[in-house]
Amino acid sequence: MLPVRLDRSRPEPLPAQLAAAVRGLVTDGTLTTGDRLPSSRALAADLGVARAVVEQAYDQLLAEAWVETRRGSGTFVASGEALPVRAPPPRLATREPRYVRLDAGTPWIDPRHLAGWRRAWREVSAARPPRGYPDPRGLPELREALAERLARTRGLTVGPDEILVTAGTTDGVRQLLGALGPGDVLVEDPGYRAAVETVRASGRAVVDHPAFAPVTDLSGCAAAFVTPAHQHPLGRVMPAADRLALLAAARAASTVVVEDDYDSEFRYDVAPVPALAVLDRSRVAYLGTASKSVSPSLRLGWLVAPPEVHERLVRRRTITHDTPPWPTQRALLTLLRDGWADKVVRTARRVYADRAPRVAAALEPHAELAGPLAGMYSTWLTDPDAALAARAAAQAAGFDLPLLAEYCRSASLAGLVVGFGGVTDDELDRALSAIAAGLVGYGR
Repeated sequence: MLPVRLDRSRPEPLPAQLAAAVRGLVTDGTLTTGDRLPSSRALAADLGVARAVVEQAYDQLLAEAWVETRRGSGTFVASGEALPVRAPPPRLATREPRYVRLDAGTPWIDPRHLAGWRRAWREVSAARPPRGYPDPRGLPELREALAERLARTRGLTVGPDEILVTAGTTDGVRQLLGALGPGDVLVEDPGYRAAVETVRASGRAVVDHPAFAPVTDLSGCAAAFVTPAHQHPLGRVMPAADRLALLAAARAASTVVVEDDYDSEFRYDVAPVPALAVLDRSRVAYLGTASKSVSPSLRLGWLVAPPEVHERLVRRRTITHDTPPWPTQRALLTLLRDGWADKVVRTARRVYADRAPRVAAALEPHAELAGPLAGMYSTWLTDPDAALAARAAAQAAGFDLPLLAEYCRSASLAGLVVGFGGVTDDELDRALSAIAAGLVGYGR
C-alpha cells in the first residue's frame, strides 16, 4: 500500500489530498516510472475512504499525465516521456546523485525474455511446497537439472546428490569455510572482493597471491580461492601449467581449491574453458552461480565439493537448515527446464560479443587491455591519475566507473574495470565517450 495519510480536518478535499500525496511520492523517488499503483478498491479500503475518492484522485493524476492506465492491468506511474518535469521541493539535505553503475557483475537480460521469467513465478505459485524442512542439499529436481547442465556446458560429470544448492557464490564460500579445518585462505590479488570479505568474516586470514603468478606452495592454507576460467578482474585464463602446479600444491598441503566459475558460459572468442574441477574432484570445490545467466537478485548458486567436505556440509545443513528458499529454487528449475536460461545465455553472449569490441575501440588508444576480451566486462591498465580522471569524467556523465585499485590489496595496479552488461547500448556509448574524453583530457 502507499505511504499516504489523509486528514479530514484539512480544508482540501480528500481526492485533492490523495492526488498531491501521489505526486510527492513520484517527485521524491519513492514511486518511479512503471510502478503499479494499488487498485482503487484496495487503496480505498486501506485509507478508510469511499472508492470514489481514489477514483477522482486517479482521474486527476491521469489528466495531468502523472500516471497512465493499461487495459486489464491497472494504473502505473507514467513513463519518462509522459511524466511532467517538476522541480523537487527544497530539502535541507540533498540526496546522493544516482549513477548508472558500470559494474562487472550485472548481466544483460533481453527484455524480450521477461515472459519466461513471469511464467516461472506463476508455476511457483501453483506448485506444492515441500512438507516440512526441505532437502538439505537443495530441491532434488533442481539438482538433477544442474547436473545435466554442468555435464553439458562445463564437462563436469556429477550426480544430483553431489550438488548442493547455495544462496550464491559467497554463501558457498561461507559454508565451505565452515566445513574446513583451521588455516588461512589464499586469494588472488587483485581478486574478487566479496570472497575476500567472506573469508575475513569467517575469522580466517587472507593470503594475497599475485593473480598472474603460479601457486606452488599452499602450506598453512585451508583453501585457495581462484577464478581460473576468467581471472577476476584481470581477465586472464589460468594456463594449463599453472593449473597443474596449483593442484599439485593443493595435494601436498591437503588444501581445498575453491574454483569460482562465475561467467565461463560467456566466452565469444573460443569455446568455454573447461572447469578446473574436471582435473581433480578430490581437491577442487566447484562454485557456480545463476547471477550472470539468470539474475543477481535471485541469489542462487551451486557447489560441488570434494566428497569428504560434501558429507560434512550435508550433515551441518541437515541441522541448520541452511538452504536457499524453496520458491527461488523452484523458479530456477522452471527456467532451466524450459530452456529459458540457455536462451538468455545465447542472447547475452551475442550482445557481449558486439559490445566488447566497441569498448576496446574506444579505450585502446588510451589504455592497455589487461586480458582477453570475454564475459561482460573488460579491465584496462592506466596510471593512477589517468584512472581517476576517467572516473571523474564518467561520473560527470552520470556513470559510476569501478577502479582496478579497488580490487587490489597488496598489488599496486591501476586502471579501470568497465562493465558493459547492465546498460543499454545508448548508455554504453555515452559512458565510453565520457571515459575516453577523461583519458584524453588527462593526457594533455
